[in-house]
Amino acid sequence: MPKLKTHKGAAKRFRTTATGKIKRGHSHARHILTKKNTKRKRLLDIDGMVSDSDMGRVEGMLPYGRR
Repeated sequence: MPKLKTHKGAAKRFRTTATGKIKRGHSHARHILTKKNTKRKRLLDIDGMVSDSDMGRVEGMLPYGRR
């Protein structure tokens, strides 16, 4: 069976936790930060989890995971 290719865009955006869940970052946190209040910017900095409905799609793009 041939090797599977990792989706490089997904590899840069997602990481797996020790329990197997997939972490993701938030959008809107890179530029035009002057109009966003401090609380909003702080909360955007915290990683979130990929939803259960998207989990299969992300796992398909990362066949070997990412630590």
